[in-house]
Amino acid sequence: MIHYPLLCDLFRMNRQYTALCAALTAPVFGRRKPLSVSGLCDGAEQIFLAALSADFASVTSPLVLLFPDDRRAAKTRDFLVSLGIRAARYPAREYCFSNIGSSHDTEGERLCVLSSLVGILPEENRPTVITTTPEAVLQITLPPETLKELCVTVDSSDSVDTALLAKRLSEAGYVRVDLCEAPGQFAVRGGIVDIYPPAGQPVRIELFGDEVDRLAYFSPETQRFTEPAPDRLIFPPVRELFLSDDTKLELTTAIRRHLRRIGHSDSDGDSLDDKHARAASILSGELQSLENGLELNFADKYLPIIYPRADCLLEYASGPFVLFDSAQAEERTAAAKALSEQSLSDMAEQYELPPQRDGRWMREFDEILERQTGPVALADSLSRNSPGMDSSGVFLFNTRHIPAYAGNVALFREDLERFAGEKYLCAVLCSSETEKNGLMADLAGEGWTTVSAEAPDAGAGSGSVSDSAGDGGGYLKYAGRAGAPLLFMTGEFPGGFSTVMPKFALLDFSREAARPSHGRFFRQPKRKKSASEAILSYADLEVGDIVVHDAYGIGQYMGIENLTIDGSSRDYVHIRYAGTDKLFLPVDQLDHVSKYIGAGSDSGAVKLSKMGGADWTRAKTRAKTATREMAKELIDLYARRKKTRGFAFDPDDDMCREFADAFEYEETDGQLSAIADIRRDMEQPWPMDRLLCGDVGYGKTEVALRAAFKAVMSGKQVAVLVPTTILAYQHYQTFLSRMRAFPVRVDMVSRFRKPSEQAASVRRVARGDTDIIIGTHRLISKDVTFRDLGLIIIDEEQRFGVAQKEKLKQLAVGADVLTLTATPIPRTLNMAMGGIVDMSVLEDAPGLRSPVQTYVMEYDEALIHEAIRRELRRGGQVFYLFNKVEGIYRVADRIQAAIPDARIAVAHGKMDRDAIEEVWDALIRGEVDILVCTTIIETGVDIPNANTLIIENAENYGLAQLHQIRGRVGRSSTRAFAYFTYRRGKSLTEIAEKRLEAIREYAEFGAGFRIALRDLEIRGAGNLLGAEQHGHLDAVGYDLYMKLLEEAVVEEQGGEKKKELPDCAVDVRCDAFLSKSYIPSAPQRMDMYKRIARVENEADYDDMLDEMCDRFGEPDAAAVNLCRVARIRALGRSAGFSKVEERDGVVRLYTSDMNGTAVHRLGQAYPSLGVRVNLGQTPYIALKTKKNMRNTEFLIELLETYNRFLEH
Repeated sequence: MIHYPLLCDLFRMNRQYTALCAALTAPVFGRRKPLSVSGLCDGAEQIFLAALSADFASVTSPLVLLFPDDRRAAKTRDFLVSLGIRAARYPAREYCFSNIGSSHDTEGERLCVLSSLVGILPEENRPTVITTTPEAVLQITLPPETLKELCVTVDSSDSVDTALLAKRLSEAGYVRVDLCEAPGQFAVRGGIVDIYPPAGQPVRIELFGDEVDRLAYFSPETQRFTEPAPDRLIFPPVRELFLSDDTKLELTTAIRRHLRRIGHSDSDGDSLDDKHARAASILSGELQSLENGLELNFADKYLPIIYPRADCLLEYASGPFVLFDSAQAEERTAAAKALSEQSLSDMAEQYELPPQRDGRWMREFDEILERQTGPVALADSLSRNSPGMDSSGVFLFNTRHIPAYAGNVALFREDLERFAGEKYLCAVLCSSETEKNGLMADLAGEGWTTVSAEAPDAGAGSGSVSDSAGDGGGYLKYAGRAGAPLLFMTGEFPGGFSTVMPKFALLDFSREAARPSHGRFFRQPKRKKSASEAILSYADLEVGDIVVHDAYGIGQYMGIENLTIDGSSRDYVHIRYAGTDKLFLPVDQLDHVSKYIGAGSDSGAVKLSKMGGADWTRAKTRAKTATREMAKELIDLYARRKKTRGFAFDPDDDMCREFADAFEYEETDGQLSAIADIRRDMEQPWPMDRLLCGDVGYGKTEVALRAAFKAVMSGKQVAVLVPTTILAYQHYQTFLSRMRAFPVRVDMVSRFRKPSEQAASVRRVARGDTDIIIGTHRLISKDVTFRDLGLIIIDEEQRFGVAQKEKLKQLAVGADVLTLTATPIPRTLNMAMGGIVDMSVLEDAPGLRSPVQTYVMEYDEALIHEAIRRELRRGGQVFYLFNKVEGIYRVADRIQAAIPDARIAVAHGKMDRDAIEEVWDALIRGEVDILVCTTIIETGVDIPNANTLIIENAENYGLAQLHQIRGRVGRSSTRAFAYFTYRRGKSLTEIAEKRLEAIREYAEFGAGFRIALRDLEIRGAGNLLGAEQHGHLDAVGYDLYMKLLEEAVVEEQGGEKKKELPDCAVDVRCDAFLSKSYIPSAPQRMDMYKRIARVENEADYDDMLDEMCDRFGEPDAAAVNLCRVARIRALGRSAGFSKVEERDGVVRLYTSDMNGTAVHRLGQAYPSLGVRVNLGQTPYIALKTKKNMRNTEFLIELLETYNRFLEH
């Protein structure tokens, strides 16, 4: 571990540091010039940050650290948090000047910081350090007094009017929902109010009447209480723009005035008339939104009217500001300001922006340097002393960077002896405990005194700092003295450095290659979900959906109806079947119903079953037989692979570890888990067959790179098979770049290479001169042979045809196979879930990526051109997708005419290899601003600087395809935008409309799994399961088919067959349902019905009651009865009863398998209830109910007793 307290104490011994601290705390009288800090190399800067953040920890006036970009601000925040410092990030937000939906995720983060600065949040929730950028600091925001007014306070001693509370929350920007599961939402359910603030945990307020009965935190995943909350809670607003009634009136007046001006201005031609008409349409729409109280997506364009005082973070923060790399920060801030101003200027030119007096959307950079509320220091590598920026104090830190030795022992010893001879304190940084212990032993054998610096909270063991020097601070007494012991540490650090005052050197001995200065990201732990939960958890029933009942077949869900029969009210699921057949299914039997997924499920073109007909029974029998045959085939295939002798790859060596350490980012938890799975598989003596599922941009390529490198280090060759030429080229560049520093020979065969070059590559592979060969289907040609193939990596297997897959099987005999996919096909998915194929899942988005902001809209040329200009102004690149080769050049010409300065290129699959390669190289080098292309970019293309995607005629694409294409942008920390457009005025088909709705709905990371299943719903199963199987799937539906397949697999594997229990009908005289007054939301009621139907045992029953209390308040009698009926049904099934009936004080338990011993003992247990047996055509046990117990309570007691008698 890096001993940061010790390193910070060393830094505090520097007189420059102590003088700077004094200057930063000195009172400020009037305007003050900025301080100048210079001479900090990367490693020293990290210690400087840690020391300064610890020394200036204050909740009343936090230290503000400013960086040129948000990436460094976020990385520093994570670093400080890892040291136990309360740090928060204040990000810049994207302005939205058009009336289209946009993301508000950064506003919550900003408002939490602002709320802490005005003292609203509890002290324990306030940061002591804020990391940010000048752009974020200077953006206009709400005044402090407005922020305080918008905060909503709830105290445990208060009386709460839920209607008034809901109104206040709505004014503060919270959105009312049925289920509160994301920041910025709230839900009201009778006497329970859930609120999810922009930061921190969601809160549940439980009321008794109008008095607060309990305040507690709850889990958004389970919706259950987690821990008590403080007695007083303050909820800050979640939107920065608040329009008071006066502001709305002023805004309305300004728009009306501008509309009149447009109507009376003189036209100088048709083009001006078009401008006027378009502007009038836009402004009229904005006016209508204002008057109707709709969401104002365009409000940013009216910021000067909304907040004329132009407050920003400068009005909130009073603590010291430290600005790093000020010249770069000023340049980036000016670029961001120019970007917004250009957008506004374009809107004004188009008459879409009413004049606004003293309009400011961002303050000036110099205002940071001239702030009067607190001191400012500029921390630059070189002292900055330009005109107008004279420093009032100069603080020079004489630190020097020492490059990492990367295991070069001779150079390390030379420097070590030199520093020790000059009486420097020397610390040595190693990459692992093994490396550290080995080096300490070697140096100790040569007479050096070595000690290990333990983590500050670790116990002091043998050979620790504490043993030789009392404590970390005591070690400092060696500074400037000869014979100081060498201090050893392990961990990641930006690099070695030396300081003159005090004399100290940190030597980075790590055998890994030096890392870039931006270092790695810090992982945030996330809750793990099973693959099945991640994929199948979203499907909720809606009226009109096609459903499958295990026994009755395919029907149409018509809703839930409450029926009163013999005086008892119950809820029933209404399912319509063929003809006039109807089924009213008790909700406690919902576990027999699943949503139908198969051909025609979304269009309604599904043949409904006839209740009681033989067709359904035959279809189910045929499907069961087919799944048994399929399971046998799959198990045989899997068993043959296990019996096939493969190659056991060597365990990872130092070279593998060095390759892993050279990865410049922090791996996600999913990546680390997948890498470990693959490493374990590869070291087994049988061939690996593993599926790696990860959404677009989740880092599958890096996992594949690790596997490929491991194979090469064991002397084996690797084949990487990809579906497209572009992806082959992209992978080739990635593999070359990643393996440049290592002895690995990488080659490629694809259309990008001439036939003679391909022939040469094929010969090199056959001779064993190539370690890794990347290619398209050309790799599985007959003339391609390998000297010693050990691993095949297949990217996007579903893109290959049947014939190509057969050739793949022949190629893969004896070799390990790793398949990568972002949208797993259901067969592969469920083979993996059933244990037939090993699967690893990447669930976490890497680093600082944000979900792509997705818009679905009619094609609007002006808006599209503005989106392009906005991306180009921020230095980015654009993908413009037009999927017809005929006409693609006309589209490029049209864009060129609108944006003359843009560098535009065209790419499509019919271009020759030289032309495509030239375009692609130019795109990678940043020499192309806009690429007008076909779906040639669909898979694997990785251009981090491309962050705007525009698709024409998006309705013509498949859902999974749209998701894949969207994954081509948003591959860096920059916010990305995707515009899915369809032709103006075009009437979309039902399927196209649903696809576009789904792609907008599933905008977040990790949507690939849900999209795969949703696409299956929309287009049917096709022949994903093979021609011989998909008919059976369509006949019985996806869920039932997979259930039958899972049972067949278990049976074929010799596992214990699940005991078939009879279904048990429960007929009890009581009201048993979930009332609308108890759970108002229909989807939530359905969800609870499904959960209650799955109650199996007493623990499930108790947990269900607890959850209902937690989420909806004390359940009424009907809700409790419903849970009891579910428990009775489960107990009845366990006992073998087909029906449990209670009528007129008599209980009847129907069974075809009468257990005489258990019945006899039941009579002994209840002698006064007249237990008797009827052995007629439908045998049953009869007895009277207990008069002093509710009928449902007695039935639970009775059935528990009977089950005990069966067991013993």
